[in-house]
This record gives sequence, structure tokens and C-alpha cells, in this order.
Amino acid sequence: MPFDSEAARVAVDAAVESGQPLIVVNAVELPPLAMSVRMGYDQLPDEPADAEAFLAPAALAHALGVPVERLRVRSPHPLDALLELVTERGPGLLVFGPDRVKLKPRLYRRAVKKIRAGVGCLVWLPE
Repeated sequence: MPFDSEAARVAVDAAVESGQPLIVVNAVELPPLAMSVRMGYDQLPDEPADAEAFLAPAALAHALGVPVERLRVRSPHPLDALLELVTERGPGLLVFGPDRVKLKPRLYRRAVKKIRAGVGCLVWLPE
């Protein structure tokens, strides 16, 4: 699902102002279907509009001279995978900005609660 436009702007601005690299993460659910993984069906491409939405903040940051890394994390538990990635990379700021129009409010609230409890850095949320 694409990013919230304000979240993308905040992430790029923070990377530019701090001089730190921008890591754009697309964490998506991978249903635990062993046969799908073996046959390669777990790597289906994004919709063209979604792919463009994921590329936009990275392209903007790159154009402004910021080093950019784009990651696609596929997991049966994407939020846990995101938190693990945050722990490994140790960023100063986590901008959590999924497109809330496409995300159920209850799921968003649970994700925010888990993020706030599970990371040791600043967290920015589009609220």
C-alpha cells in the first residue's frame, strides 16, 4: 500500500536536513503458503500506481543528494519485521506513514501502539 503523502514529505525533509540516508521500506504481508514461495508467487509485482508511489520519495531524496536505500520486506508478520529492521539499523527517526485510506483504523491503531512500545528512536505519525 502506498505511503501517506505528508509522511513521505517529512521523511525526505528529515533526511535532507540531518544529512542522513533515507531508507524507504515497504513492509507487506506474505501469507505462509510454502508452495507459493517455492513457485515464486510470493514475488508478484506491485500495481503500477503503487510502484510509482513507493519510488516517489526515494527519487525526490536522491535528487536532493540524499543517499537512499529502498527495501521491500515480505513477512507473515510485516510489522514485526519492520520493528526488527528498525532495531538493526538504529535510525534516529521512524516515519510511519501508510496510506490510512487503505488501512483499517483498528489495524492502524494496533500498529502504532506496537511501534511506540517497540522502538528506541523518535517516531513521527501522520495524525
